[in-house]
Amino acid sequence: MREKEIINIAIIAHVDAGKSTLVDAFLDQSGIFRENQEVVDCIMDSDDLERERGITIYSKNCAIEHDGYKINIVDTPGHADFSSEVERVIRSVDTTILLVDAAEGPMPQTRFVLQKSLEKGLKPVVLINKIDKKNARPEEVKDMILDLFIDLNASDEQLEFPTVYGVATEGIAKYNLEDEGEDLTPLFDTIIDRVESYPDKNEEPLQMQVYDLAYDDYLGRMGIGRVYQGQIAKGQKVEVSKRDGSINKGKINKLFSYVGLSQSETEKVESGDIAVITGLPEISIGDTIGQPGKVDPLPVIDIEEPTLSMNFQVNDSPFAGQTGEYLTTRHLKARLDRELEVNVGLEVERTEDKDAFKVSGRGELHLSILLENMRREGYEVAVSMPKVLMKEIDGKRHEPIERVLIDVPEEYSGTVIEKLNKRKGLMQSMMQENGYVELDYLVPTRGLIGYKSEFINDTSGEGTIIRSFDRYEPFKGEVPERNNGVLISANKGTARGYALSNLTDRGRLFIEPGTDVYEGMIIGLHNRENDLTVNPCKNKKLTNVRSNSSDDAIQLPPAKKMTLEDALEFIAEDELVEVTPDAIRIRKKIRDEKMRLRHAN
Repeated sequence: MREKEIINIAIIAHVDAGKSTLVDAFLDQSGIFRENQEVVDCIMDSDDLERERGITIYSKNCAIEHDGYKINIVDTPGHADFSSEVERVIRSVDTTILLVDAAEGPMPQTRFVLQKSLEKGLKPVVLINKIDKKNARPEEVKDMILDLFIDLNASDEQLEFPTVYGVATEGIAKYNLEDEGEDLTPLFDTIIDRVESYPDKNEEPLQMQVYDLAYDDYLGRMGIGRVYQGQIAKGQKVEVSKRDGSINKGKINKLFSYVGLSQSETEKVESGDIAVITGLPEISIGDTIGQPGKVDPLPVIDIEEPTLSMNFQVNDSPFAGQTGEYLTTRHLKARLDRELEVNVGLEVERTEDKDAFKVSGRGELHLSILLENMRREGYEVAVSMPKVLMKEIDGKRHEPIERVLIDVPEEYSGTVIEKLNKRKGLMQSMMQENGYVELDYLVPTRGLIGYKSEFINDTSGEGTIIRSFDRYEPFKGEVPERNNGVLISANKGTARGYALSNLTDRGRLFIEPGTDVYEGMIIGLHNRENDLTVNPCKNKKLTNVRSNSSDDAIQLPPAKKMTLEDALEFIAEDELVEVTPDAIRIRKKIRDEKMRLRHAN
């Protein structure tokens, strides 16, 4: 007899719809925090980058109790680059809460995560959030959600989704807009009414499938999964059915279940619940764990393939080793191998260059998050231009296509449409409202590399662009690349205000006076198509009427500060991004000017 009724739910939504805030409210109202305990916002977003960027990158688990039910909650990422995190979670839950902004309505990522949920036969509960916004339009948004369900071929049962309205920041949910609303009870009750608790299968042979991985320096690789049948116990001998059909034998060393935000060590985990296991070093996503001689493999979890790759290589610039701790090929390989332990959306291959690795992921953000984590850990690495991964389908070359949703002031819409058309984009729809134009496009991933900064400039920072992977289509032909050349430093030294002031009419500078530079380092964007080698370290000769401090009077336009994402989008085929703990630099692969010219010819 099982001790508690169990329901597993996943919260799915577009970026910034309020998923993590809703989880905060769930946890707060379930009473897991002490009265004097300090609780931060978006407590599930525990990673530094998640907090800084305000997005969920890694799916996480927690558990609450309500009226005799144990409800396991999975907070999933909304960004398409982390879709592999969403896909593997969907299989392990009984329902999903589809969270939609009451003003924005369904967005491209909403479509993606909902589609995955419907394909698995789940019956979502809809929560229209942020109904307190001035521009909220909850009834209109509800109709838009219904249209989306129909568009995604939802079944009759799925179309009869219950709708709850709420304000996650205040921990309020209500059945009807005119209701008062005091807490999340209407949402809790809707979940329990809509979804039957997982049946008691404790007496059947063990069947557990791993959908997520974690790593601990002391415990090693940890498998996180749902127990579909039977019970799993600490010290139990098991067999593991692998993706290729082979069977491994092993033993469960330690066993954990979720209590609130914590993993609590336990002796056994019952059917329907989520367990965390150690002791199986070869465990992987999709593996089925069972009793010796009785393992019954569950269908393999499909994971979308990578769409973009970059070469990660040892940093060999003149500034290499100044701030980083991990610099060698051995360090780089060990770090990438460790990432593969938990990041299933990633692939790493050796290249012909023994100091470089081809790293493939689901998009620029997916790979830039990895690079940002590495630099914070003390790694130095040089990275090549992102390249789209093609697929051969029916003997023809296919490329990834992204759905792009753009909201832009009317006066800029013509420029945006022209640019996207040149990049082989195909408009799906256009709507005008309140001085803004909403554009829905399908654009090759190749055409979007480097477009973000151009879009910001073209719209004076007033436009928004949201993109997500849609499908593969036949190759669309060549797309335009960066039109401008770059300003390249000819010297190693310190940039001077006098030299930089003489370069301002040649292009847009990326550096300020006092910046250390080296030969081959890119210091700006040239106004013309060709690259130009310059001397940023040149100083005006001293005279009896000029002092060393006269540079202080030079007024320069603000330099364009390159973030990691900006730099990755900016570079061309013959350039690299140098990533170190304290700096992001752009350089030519071949630093010597004569060698570059010889190589070009």
